[in-house]
Amino acid sequence: MLATLGLDSTAEAVYRSMLAHPRDGVRALAARLDMPDADVRRSLDALSELALIRPSYEQAGELRAVSPEVGMEILMARQQAELAAQQLRIEASRAAAAQLIAEFADLSPAAASPGVEQLVGLDEIRSRITGLAHGLQTELMTFAPGGGHQPQTLEASKPSDLALLSRGVRMRSLFQDSVRNSLGTVAYATWLSELGGEVRTAPDLPTRLMIFDRTTAVIPVSSDDSSAGAVILTGNGTLTALCALFENVWAGAQPLGADRDRDDSALTAQETTVIRLLAQGLTDEAIAKRLAVSPRTARRLAGGLMERLGAASRFEFGVRAVQRGWLPHNP
Repeated sequence: MLATLGLDSTAEAVYRSMLAHPRDGVRALAARLDMPDADVRRSLDALSELALIRPSYEQAGELRAVSPEVGMEILMARQQAELAAQQLRIEASRAAAAQLIAEFADLSPAAASPGVEQLVGLDEIRSRITGLAHGLQTELMTFAPGGGHQPQTLEASKPSDLALLSRGVRMRSLFQDSVRNSLGTVAYATWLSELGGEVRTAPDLPTRLMIFDRTTAVIPVSSDDSSAGAVILTGNGTLTALCALFENVWAGAQPLGADRDRDDSALTAQETTVIRLLAQGLTDEAIAKRLAVSPRTARRLAGGLMERLGAASRFEFGVRAVQRGWLPHNP
C-alpha cells in the first residue's frame, strides 16, 4: 500500500504491527507476523533509515514507531525531494541541449546537417565571429561563463563593442556572479554599461553562447576549451530554443551594479543554484566548476546551507529543503 512512498510490503507490515503493539520486540513481531527474525531485523533497518522508528524514551534499547501523521509526512517529503531532484535534472538536460548539439557535430564532422556549420581552431572562430558582428542589425545576446576574464581578451573586444553600440545594436551580456570579484571584468562591464550595453550576472550559465540577430548562434564544441572548435547554428527550431533559454536566464539575472537580492526564503540566487546542484547530486568540486568559484568556496556555501537546515547528510538536506520550500514540489 505504501510502496509508492518507498516502503516495501514487509517493512510496512512491521511498521503497522509496531503501531498496534508498541511494546513488541523482534521475536514478538516475528511471531505475530509469522516471518523470520532476519526479515523483521531487515525491516527495522529500513524503517530506521526512513526515520519511521526511534529509540524508546522510556525503555533503553527498545524501539518505537513514530506516529502515522509524522511518518507519512516524512515519506511524502522524501518522495518530493526525489521528484524535485529528478525535475531539476530534466531542466539541466534541457539547458545542456545546445552543448550536446555542438559535441555531436564535433564527433561526426562528415555528417553535414542543415543549419550546422563547423569551425576548427581559434583563428577560424574569431574570423567568423568578426564577420557575423559586421553584419549585425539589431541585437547580440551573449553567455560568458567562467570567473574573471583575461584582460587582453576584454581589451581586444572593446573596438567591436564600441562599433556595434554606435550603430544602435542592442547588446545584452550575461556573466556569472563570480566575476563580481574580478576588478578587471567589472571595469569592462561598467564601461560597456556606460556606453549603452546591458550587463547582468547569474550564478550558473549552461554554456558559452553568442546569438546574432536571433538568427545565428555560435557555441563551442567543448565547454572546457572554447578555442578548440565551435559550431554555427541557424536552424529555426534550434534558434527558437536558444533564444528562449537566454531570455529565461536573463529574466532571473541581476544587473551587475545591483546588490544580489534574496528571495522570500532569504536565499541569494547563488545559494538557490547551490541547492539545485546539490539536489542533482553534484560534488563540491563539480559545483565549484559550475559556479566558477574555488572548491573551498563551494564547500563553504554547501556546508552553510546544510547547517541552516540542521541536516547531517545531503539526503536529509534534500528532504528538509523540500519541507522548507527551497526545492520545488512536483505538481
